[in-house]
Amino acid sequence: MREKVLILDFGSQTCQLIARRVRELGVYCEIVPHDISADKVSQAAPVAIILSGGPASVRADESPSMDAAILEMDIPVLGICYGMQLLGQLLGGVVEKHTGGEYGPATLLVDKPDELFADLENRLDVWMSHGDLVRELPDGFETLAHTDDCHVAAMGNAGKKIYGVQFHPEVVHTTRGKEILRNFLFRVAGCSGGWTMAGFIAEEVARIKETVGDGHVICGLSGGVDSSVTAALLNRAIGERMHAVFVDNGLLRAGEVEQIERYFQHDFPLNMQTVDARKEFLDALVGVTDPERKRKIIGKVFIDVFSRTAKGLGKIDFLAQGTLYPDVIESVSASGGPSATIKSHHNVGGLPDELGFKLIEPLRELFKDEVRRLGAELGLPANLVNRQPFPGPGLAVRIIGEVTEERLEILRAADLIVQQEMENWEGYDEIWQSFAVLLPVKSVGVMGDERTYANVAAVRVVTSLDAMTADWARLPHDLLGRLSARIINEAHGVNRVVYDISSKPPSTIEWE
Repeated sequence: MREKVLILDFGSQTCQLIARRVRELGVYCEIVPHDISADKVSQAAPVAIILSGGPASVRADESPSMDAAILEMDIPVLGICYGMQLLGQLLGGVVEKHTGGEYGPATLLVDKPDELFADLENRLDVWMSHGDLVRELPDGFETLAHTDDCHVAAMGNAGKKIYGVQFHPEVVHTTRGKEILRNFLFRVAGCSGGWTMAGFIAEEVARIKETVGDGHVICGLSGGVDSSVTAALLNRAIGERMHAVFVDNGLLRAGEVEQIERYFQHDFPLNMQTVDARKEFLDALVGVTDPERKRKIIGKVFIDVFSRTAKGLGKIDFLAQGTLYPDVIESVSASGGPSATIKSHHNVGGLPDELGFKLIEPLRELFKDEVRRLGAELGLPANLVNRQPFPGPGLAVRIIGEVTEERLEILRAADLIVQQEMENWEGYDEIWQSFAVLLPVKSVGVMGDERTYANVAAVRVVTSLDAMTADWARLPHDLLGRLSARIINEAHGVNRVVYDISSKPPSTIEWE
């Protein structure tokens, strides 16, 4: 059985970071609702449990809690921030409001190294963000570390293997945070590690074979990393019984169709066919300006195209999708909590029951960087594995307003320039996404001593680790100048270029 850590989600914005750090240490983990029952925990048989932080106060009447019986199951537990305060409260300690709170960088002074701080310095830079604190320890616990403003910044009960830290070891601002998590996982919880992409492939191939049996699977192949890795994994598991369908929806970038066909008919041959549905998609989008309507229309047309194509292939039992963890989190709460829907993802939910397909999503619990490693392990070409993410609805969500053939051609020309200039830039490997957006406004300009009234294009370039958060890239001014000059001169119909300097949050990476 796969070694597993459960992370109880109390609403922290950095809950996903905890999961990333644990997986980076070679231990598989899953995020689950904070109110998971002790029975379900027992069924999951985790080797350890981590309680995330959260925005609430444990002193509030409606604050999220947990099944206290879990703490009696002899499973090592680490509480982080809110998680530590909840441990303090449930186990008989006293939690009080911290006068003034403690936010940002702090110096942690280790009082007792114990297993949690083994082989680390006695003074550590950590990141705090809390308004409450543990004033009195539960029975059997001792103070392991403090700061100037928090006399219990870490606590532990070595006998029960239950620990709490008031700071956030998962963020980069805690300089030795990963080592602290490593100590908990390997010294306290006795994890063996070894969760790798090779192991994931073996598990998923076996799972797909068991699920599919002698059936056939249709796989939507967009040419992006997620769908490509999904198709390659299915190809490894069931070979020719995986039918990859590449839909040319008319919303792709310049040269995209030819590039994808070259990849999967020559470089990494798959059982693939291309379906030309350009007219169908563009006809359905006539007059549509609302971004959510665009996404839903595109999703519906995809389903229609897939349904017709599947019927032509004989009996198809399953539909495979390249859904990732961030997709799920943004569309619905991954942990069952009251998370807001940011935007609809074309490949998350929404499949009509009458379609008759059973759904396979082998990447559903992976982050993007893990999918890239998986693709490399499967033998996909490096230039495909390292492609920047591209939205499922394509250029439709990068055209603000109505999607027309004319506007698509303008955006394709502008976007191609962005891709060319960015790929030639020495800092390209640090970029998560770079693209152009066509805005729904026109501006006055002067070209060749004549007045123009033409389109405005925005350039969006961001850095990120997993798309959960992103920051705008500080591009050199000469690069920005080249982008602007080339777009205005070569993307006919554009006379003004602006650069998007918004981060996520509060913005999203895509404009729609």
